[in-house]
Amino acid sequence: MKPIKVGLLGLGTVGTGVVRIVEGHQADLLSQTGSPIEIASILVQDKSKNRNISVSPDKLTENPWDIVENPEIDVVVEVMGGIELSKELMLACLEKGKHIVTANKDLMALHGPEILAKAAEKGCDVFYEASVAGGIPIIRTLIEGFSSDRITKIMGIVNGTTNYILTKMSQEGAAYADVLKEAQQLGYAESDPTSDVEGFDAARKMTILGTLGFHANVALGDVEVKGISNVTKEDITYGKRLGYEVKLLGIAERQDDHISISVQPTMVKKSHPLASVNGVFNAVYVYGEAVGETMFYGPGAGEMPTATSVVADLVAVVRNMNLGINGRRGFKPYKEKKLKTDEQIASKNFILLHVADKAGVLAQITQVFAQYDVSLESVLQHPNASNPNAEIIIITHDASKASINKVLKQFESLDVVHEIKSVYRVEG
Repeated sequence: MKPIKVGLLGLGTVGTGVVRIVEGHQADLLSQTGSPIEIASILVQDKSKNRNISVSPDKLTENPWDIVENPEIDVVVEVMGGIELSKELMLACLEKGKHIVTANKDLMALHGPEILAKAAEKGCDVFYEASVAGGIPIIRTLIEGFSSDRITKIMGIVNGTTNYILTKMSQEGAAYADVLKEAQQLGYAESDPTSDVEGFDAARKMTILGTLGFHANVALGDVEVKGISNVTKEDITYGKRLGYEVKLLGIAERQDDHISISVQPTMVKKSHPLASVNGVFNAVYVYGEAVGETMFYGPGAGEMPTATSVVADLVAVVRNMNLGINGRRGFKPYKEKKLKTDEQIASKNFILLHVADKAGVLAQITQVFAQYDVSLESVLQHPNASNPNAEIIIITHDASKASINKVLKQFESLDVVHEIKSVYRVEG
């Protein structure tokens, strides 16, 4: 039986996992696809490097075009990362009729529509399950599992680094800078952690999930992004007192065909399942009009979880090859993208104010909320021996983003409000 030959672009953490699974699960893969699968060529940066996996030297190449130009290779698996070179190689592979499996969230968030259009033109598959949430099969679920439902909201913890940092801050009362340093030492955070801690990594993933969930071409620039670098121990402590955990959430919502997508630190009610997702784990919460609430939980990164998603996509490609139906499962957004205005985006809010400690201050503050039709769920004052100001915590009822912005702007002009210390969305 003729094997399906695979070219592997990259032999880092995920690439190594792909080789382990493909070579170690041959009987299972043959049973599922009807064809042997052979990794025929692997792109590496240095062929002489010592590796923790045994690979025949004659399969290694330092030239990616050896794989692109090889007529025997049927499927190319891209796990090398980066954007411009990866895009060039993918488009060249598709031009030659090679199918693509990728774990590249950056590429798919920025250039997914172009790559998928080329795949449709050439009758090729492009699958990218591993680009979001590692080992959680969320992309396949959105495309297939929710095909008969209408998704109204996707809310998730899709970055393990920030979830690890916030978990440690919550459980140990540690400061952000100390936990970040520890995360870097453990390899959970890069030496330059900007992409993770400022929310850009999560924003790319939410771009992909929003496009799939709402059937519209969501662009990275449509996502409002706020990271965790300004989250303090005090914010987390106050949140816990009120029954909330702080999580960096990606939130995509649809109402009356208008959508909004954001990434932001959020106060999540402890009774909500996302509040108990700790460490480097990911979870995605999906609301469907028919099915109601569902949650998908698991490891969001790592060699074997991510490689499992990659190989699952590879199995799907090979099955399609044997059935002669490649290129037919392509996802095509068919709805016009309509973004919500600030008047249409509504949520509860947590607001921490430092104010003058004197009579009449609370009346002035509540008057501002009333002026902009923002109703309050609770108002609390906590003594803080280290702060000469009074600290007031306010939880609002659902209010539009536009109204909250007007309230905060008004606070900036009030003499009795010394500092707007923190503002967080509230969920659950």
